[in-house]
Amino acid sequence: MGNYKIGTLSRRTGVHIETIRYYERIGLTPEPPRINGRFRTYDAQDAARLNFIRRCRELGFSLDEIRVLQKLAHGGEASCAEAGKTARHQLTAINQKIRDLKRMAKTLRMLTQDCVCDEEPAPSCPMLESLMSG
Repeated sequence: MGNYKIGTLSRRTGVHIETIRYYERIGLTPEPPRINGRFRTYDAQDAARLNFIRRCRELGFSLDEIRVLQKLAHGGEASCAEAGKTARHQLTAINQKIRDLKRMAKTLRMLTQDCVCDEEPAPSCPMLESLMSG
């Protein structure tokens, strides 16, 4: 794969153009060389880096966590255990979010069971009354 412009990189990786530029601004990806000082040029390594970041984002990792994972993936003194620790931390956070979402769904299910949703004025809606009473 040769050099290509940002639009092609975006299509190949599924990462929006503005997101690519943002990652460059914050230093998550290196600023690429430019053709005639104007157009950014990218290669397969840039695409691989963006695919890595996209997959990490899909798993819920923060940009700071992705920065750590990138450093681990590209050498350094840390061991594989450090990457595992980061992943386990993320798994714990996801499991907590799942518990929170289940609790929220249960509450909404109970609220909507009380709601008959007929043509009465909204202030007399049992669901709204329940929300207002805490």
